[in-house]
Amino acid sequence: MIFCKDVSNPEGPVSISDGSWVVTEMNRGTVTHISANGQNKRTLAKTGRPNGLALDLDHNLWVAESKYPALLKLTMAGKITTISIGNSELSFLWPNDLCFGPDGSIYMTDSGIHLNDMEGIDPPEAVYDVPIDGRVFRIDPQNGKCNLLDRGLRFANGIAFGPDSEYMYVNETLTGDIFRYKIVDGQVVGDRHLFGNVMIKPCPEFGCVAGPDGMAFDIEGNLYVTVLSQGDVTVLHPDGSVKERLEIDGSFPTNIAFGQPGKNYALVTEGSKNQLLMIDIRTEGLSLNVGKIILSSTG
Repeated sequence: MIFCKDVSNPEGPVSISDGSWVVTEMNRGTVTHISANGQNKRTLAKTGRPNGLALDLDHNLWVAESKYPALLKLTMAGKITTISIGNSELSFLWPNDLCFGPDGSIYMTDSGIHLNDMEGIDPPEAVYDVPIDGRVFRIDPQNGKCNLLDRGLRFANGIAFGPDSEYMYVNETLTGDIFRYKIVDGQVVGDRHLFGNVMIKPCPEFGCVAGPDGMAFDIEGNLYVTVLSQGDVTVLHPDGSVKERLEIDGSFPTNIAFGQPGKNYALVTEGSKNQLLMIDIRTEGLSLNVGKIILSSTG
């Protein structure tokens, strides 16, 4: 079902407790609040090219800003605060997606190439031959202190913590791979582990940029992954195997967020038709971390 139209290259959906939603409109450069019925929109702020969003306990929005690479904090009243631009050794290139971890820190992917450099690649599928150093960061939301957890990913993108809470999941768009990391005291223990792959055919065979983007867990431990150019939400079983593929209206799903507790649906942001889609899900979303306290699922 089409929930809302005329959202320009949407991303980063989060569900608000009153049933409304907040998304980013990357082409307009805005963070946008959408009413519970999908009929009314208001701009909270214009930041440049906001990508992923996360919501904290106080309903502050945390924004992965990709045009002017930074982690931002945004109030529902529209006040913007820059929290981090990286550390002295490594500045952000393309903050992409983010989530809170069980320790209260923000975990954020950096795709590993600057937006201007990405837009200069012609044809777009030539990106598969370009050196890209995707990274994963842990950021203290209080002081912006930033620690590098991993690098060398082929366009780091979606990120989520699973129901086991000690494992973080990160996807790599240009290969279709989903990786799992064990996190102890905010640090990665051991190597990244290949959890699964969401592609029907290898990414380069699509003749355009293809691969996993945003993702979210349900309460049964299934991982719902939006797959660019493949036009579906691929559901991975808790063992990493493909459980099912949910076809959507449009070829470019960019992210997914579950609705409020007791609501068996999810919102998918879709870029080829600039729309938000509501899809029925058989179960509820996993509760998300929002700092030191757990708030019911917002995607």
